[in-house]
Amino acid sequence: MPRVLSSEDVEAFRARLCDAAEQLFAERGIEAVTMRELAQALGVSPMTPYRYFKDKDAILAAVRAAAFARFAARLEAAMAQPADPLHRSRNAGQAYVDFALSEPQAYRLMFDLNQPTEGDYPELQTAIIRARRTMTIHIEAMIQADLLEGDAELIGHLFWSVLHGMLMLQLTGKLAPTIDPVKLRGLALVTLVKGLGISAP
Repeated sequence: MPRVLSSEDVEAFRARLCDAAEQLFAERGIEAVTMRELAQALGVSPMTPYRYFKDKDAILAAVRAAAFARFAARLEAAMAQPADPLHRSRNAGQAYVDFALSEPQAYRLMFDLNQPTEGDYPELQTAIIRARRTMTIHIEAMIQADLLEGDAELIGHLFWSVLHGMLMLQLTGKLAPTIDPVKLRGLALVTLVKGLGISAP
């Protein structure tokens, strides 16, 4: 008679499936992430993963939801540090960079894939909304402190777009060999700060 799995057993195996999916993506790209390949990586029968997830997309949604949650937590912790609004914003930017460089495959899975979230994957939708909020909350604080004027959501997305673009160029090896990514980010952010009229000590 098959062993009855506890909720802890189920969650542990789901976590192993998610880890295997991220590893397969890192090694061979998204096309390698199949239910059969995942089963082989974990040494189980081809049908076993279907006991825990509906399909490959459901596994990827779980991986991405967890990544967005870790990402948001990292930025929230950075912004919770005692500091003035400008330095909290800088802390958020550094936490963003640190996450992308320390978890490059998770970061790429977060933004490389486009999955429907309405209804199908509510945990992913919740995590994305939480992460998106971290892009504007520090801008709102600077506006409230009269350091900046404008639409917080628009300005937050401006910084996000620039930072994301530079990081993706770095992570995918597209930057010219002569370009120092740290200097590039510094120049871009200083230019944005000056253009927006932020007083940066």
